[in-house]
Amino acid sequence: MRLGLVIYGSLATVSGGYLYDRMLVKHLREAGDRLDIISLPRRNYAQHLTDNFSAVLTARLRAGRFDALLQDELNHPSLFLLNRALRGRYPILSIVHHLRSCELRPAWQNVFYRWIERQYLASVDGFIFNSATTRAAVEALVGDRRPAVVAHPGGDHLAPTVTAGQIRARALQPGPLRLLFAGNVIARKGLHTLLAALARLSKGDWRLEIVGSLDTDPDYAQAVRRQIERDDLAAYVTLHGSLADADLAAEFARAQVLVVPSSYEGFGIVYLEGLGFGLPAIATTVGAAGEIITHGENGFLVPPGDAAALADCIRLLTQDRERLSAMSLAARQRYDRHPSWQASAAKIREFIEEASTRFSGKPAQVTLAA
Repeated sequence: MRLGLVIYGSLATVSGGYLYDRMLVKHLREAGDRLDIISLPRRNYAQHLTDNFSAVLTARLRAGRFDALLQDELNHPSLFLLNRALRGRYPILSIVHHLRSCELRPAWQNVFYRWIERQYLASVDGFIFNSATTRAAVEALVGDRRPAVVAHPGGDHLAPTVTAGQIRARALQPGPLRLLFAGNVIARKGLHTLLAALARLSKGDWRLEIVGSLDTDPDYAQAVRRQIERDDLAAYVTLHGSLADADLAAEFARAQVLVVPSSYEGFGIVYLEGLGFGLPAIATTVGAAGEIITHGENGFLVPPGDAAALADCIRLLTQDRERLSAMSLAARQRYDRHPSWQASAAKIREFIEEASTRFSGKPAQVTLAA
């Protein structure tokens, strides 16, 4: 197949969504497909809206001889009107990781984002979803009339090799509970809530390693540093910044619990990666984390922003290492039941082939959901 993929910036960008796109691109190219990356400059949301009126971008996309054009839904502000000019040329398939309008922010802002996203979602011919949660969020906006596939991310790109015996031995090791936060240091990931929870606990009971970019939101990263200093946590918290995959895998292997209390995740690849290393994951009740984490079995789900509830979960695991051991083994068992990147990407490729074959060149008749 001849395919295109529209993204912002570099495919090498470090995030769960870009990892999903990279693994899909790798599979498609290895399968013999030709895939062109159409990279739009990363700017602010208002500037992205002006892309819809770019004659150069419109001409570039109209000239593409694609069997299908894939679009990362992150690019919705640049394409919600422009896609109308592409109708009838090839099927447009949107890869939806999570909706911007599902994130926690002032309600009036999400009213605006929801309107833009609804127009974008109504302009495409089919969807590739990373979770059932994301699918439900999209269908609440535009209904379920378009072809779609749910292809969960894999968690095996770090290739965890830890055994059940090693998992149990690690969980039962004495000393401070070794916590890992892995994710870009941005407000949505909830690091401030984790630090507030740890400030409620005895400092001798835990250590925290923070892995993730400190440059994505420098103002927030600086606020985190101030919070660490204010609460006298500096001796117990290590900020690593971004790490290469091998170093990240080593942090997963050393840790005993993964804690990423995001206010919203469309899937949460990091939780699955942690499960692969036998780490119980602590996440929140909002978003798709519950598709991976069973509360009290292989992790915990707490309300977003609830530092007290988060502290209670961590305290429980510091005090009951047998419980930690059981949950760690259950984490690995849950990981073993999950599809690989190869299986999920193959599922997507089959969907793309079907969409290309089915495409008639006629614009989709759209009825927006109320």
